Amino acid sequence: MTSVASISSNKKSKVLDKELLLKEYRLANESRQASLMGRKEVFMGKAKFGIFGDGKELAQLAMARHFQDGDFRAGYYRDQTFMFAVGQLTIREYFAQLYAHTSVEAEPASAGRLMNGHFATRLLDDKGQWKNLMEMKNSSSDISPTAGQMPKLLGLAMASKLYRKNEGLHGMTQFSNKGNEVAWGTIGNASTSEGMFFEAINAAGVMQVPMVVSVWDDGYGISVPNEYHTTKGSISEILKGLQRNDDQKGFEIFVVKGWDYEALDKAFENASRIAREEHVPVLIHVIEVTQPQGHSTSGSHERYKSKERLEWEKDHDCILKFREYLENNQVASSEELDQIEAAAKAFAKKEKDAAWAAFSSEIKTELQEAVQLIKEAAVNSSEKATLVQLAEDLQKTLNPIRKDVVSTVRRALWMMRRDQESVKAELRNWFNQLSVINEDRYNSHLYSQSEAQIANIAPVPVHYEEGAPLVDGREVLQACFDKILERDPRFLAFGEDVGRIGDVNQAFSGLQAKYGDLRVFDTSIREVTIIGQGIGAALRGLRPMAEIQYLDYIHYALMTLSDDLASLTYRTKGGQKAPLIVRTRGHRLEGVWHAGSPIGMLLHSLRGMLLCVPRDMTQAAGMYNTLMEADEPALVIECLNGYRLKERMPSNIGEFKVALGEPEILRAGTDLTVVTYGSMCRIVLDAAEELSAMGIELEVIDVQTLLPFDVHHSIVESIKKTNRVLFADEDVPGGASAYMMQKVVEEQKAYYHLDSEPATIAAKAHRPAYSSDGDYFSKPSVDDMVEKVYAMFHEVDPNRFPSI
Repeated sequence: MTSVASISSNKKSKVLDKELLLKEYRLANESRQASLMGRKEVFMGKAKFGIFGDGKELAQLAMARHFQDGDFRAGYYRDQTFMFAVGQLTIREYFAQLYAHTSVEAEPASAGRLMNGHFATRLLDDKGQWKNLMEMKNSSSDISPTAGQMPKLLGLAMASKLYRKNEGLHGMTQFSNKGNEVAWGTIGNASTSEGMFFEAINAAGVMQVPMVVSVWDDGYGISVPNEYHTTKGSISEILKGLQRNDDQKGFEIFVVKGWDYEALDKAFENASRIAREEHVPVLIHVIEVTQPQGHSTSGSHERYKSKERLEWEKDHDCILKFREYLENNQVASSEELDQIEAAAKAFAKKEKDAAWAAFSSEIKTELQEAVQLIKEAAVNSSEKATLVQLAEDLQKTLNPIRKDVVSTVRRALWMMRRDQESVKAELRNWFNQLSVINEDRYNSHLYSQSEAQIANIAPVPVHYEEGAPLVDGREVLQACFDKILERDPRFLAFGEDVGRIGDVNQAFSGLQAKYGDLRVFDTSIREVTIIGQGIGAALRGLRPMAEIQYLDYIHYALMTLSDDLASLTYRTKGGQKAPLIVRTRGHRLEGVWHAGSPIGMLLHSLRGMLLCVPRDMTQAAGMYNTLMEADEPALVIECLNGYRLKERMPSNIGEFKVALGEPEILRAGTDLTVVTYGSMCRIVLDAAEELSAMGIELEVIDVQTLLPFDVHHSIVESIKKTNRVLFADEDVPGGASAYMMQKVVEEQKAYYHLDSEPATIAAKAHRPAYSSDGDYFSKPSVDDMVEKVYAMFHEVDPNRFPSI
């Protein structure tokens, strides 16, 4: 096509099957009733917050009609009707999420960890193994940040392209039928203002992947109308330049009204065919959508919509228009449609009530047990009256939540602190057992709990043949990546300059030529969707390595890493995984944007990912081998100044594995334990030689990974010997050094063994200045290390160590 297609009904169109039409009419009404009832549940105090998909029912029914087994959705929190229609959500499950029911069986999308409207299918079985995704209609786990679904949508679509073109993947029939799957995205009109939307749209057009993006356009973003969001007030208007033509590849773009039943069906049918058969991306701009209840339960749209607009929305409600369509085409009588509406309302109420009963009964059972145990303890307690009052107040709680139960029990135990153990033992034991259950309900699955978790990957020592050659560090990585590409057809690597030139530091040099541009390939400069490509591909069974060229550029992608990838296993309670390896390089080199070490930021933001900080390329290679056997996402930060340093070439380059979470002692010593990582290892080791000449022997420990950190608490064993510790870091003061200190001094209780206060050495609070001098004056140097350590010993024994 050469122009944007505006699709509308054709009066001569064949009316669709009556049975299907009436089924969809009932489903639309059930969904609408779920929205209406959901809002009331929030206002009654039975749920915390609500956001609903009313007004978008008809378009979503049309989309569902052309969504096939094996397809994937990456959408947003108003897609309930679609999820109902594809059979991946029931109304009972919908309300279970509204109430935050912590049962996976009752609420399979998130086990109560996400607010309502956040949909997901369970891609994994109870053991964390992949199901057959080709026998399912799949939805990636939703996130709240607007347009946050777009990066992984690109990756889900890219996977189809890879599965189609790479014959080595054709045997993976559990994940794809030779790339026949479409990735369907949904987004609200206002969210198309986000940069992630434009980045993903541009990348999809460049890559030509089977991605269908539906924009539900109700004219507003909360209270802000389209003219404040979008040039010309229309996303399809401003994206006309993406429309493909006879000479140029691009998008297919359709514009269709959200209340026009036949036009919607035609648009989605065409979009499905074009994307599925031709692997051309499609944008469907669904206009004239209404939002009868406004944005959410946090406010009323009557405050910002005119009377005329509200009246128009009432007249153009898609379910009302659907009813008119059915009556005008004599599909059903008014009486039949009335009966369907009544049945839909009754069914929605029945399922809502069942969801509430299931949710509340668990809590009420725990409440009754707590009340009984508190009253029994009160009989022999010195605080009998207070305990009885606590129990009675708990008993009277209207719509109790677990906090009410647990908080009351904790306070009861406070009151009994002076009572004999026999008085409070039964209540305390009950509370301890409940705490274990609640830990699973609210805090489990931050990391993988499957057999492929990193804790189960056995380390394999590195071996060297006699006379092993000294090579550049980047050659060690190159040999490792060559072996991984050779043995695992699922592995692919991509990023800026990764393909043709083999990345800026040549670790993939020659590997695109050897394995092809479906395995090792370039991307444009767009960090957030590079990560999205990796997430989507990993969700579909591939093992991608996404490269962020420099660690300082990871800020572009931090939201997607944090909100989507790092929280994925947690927010689905083990229902989904995306074992993406993010490769980057950082620490020391040159200047403000090529020598950063924002490790504290990453530690705080990326819980749920592994954070690997290898000191050299051999360690990095061993970590990559380990990660390829595991099923957890990881960020690996290579030392930017280490690619040209000489290392011996291992003889088992593709097999040796580093144990993640286990520090390594690089130098034995008796006087002071230095805990460090990455490029700082060389600095500390050089300083150790200088200090040895002054009579101070350092024990140098490389933590190797910061997430996880010293899982066996080995560092404290060193401190028991030296009785002193220094945490050496090139992050800003209080960054990773503070994290390491907390893990060792507090968690490992090293403070019991210290004869000097624990110390840190870090970079300056600003980013590093340019040039070698900039590095010297910005980051910890050998000189800084020597003087810091020496000052610690001068304080202990000024006679032996006089002031410098």
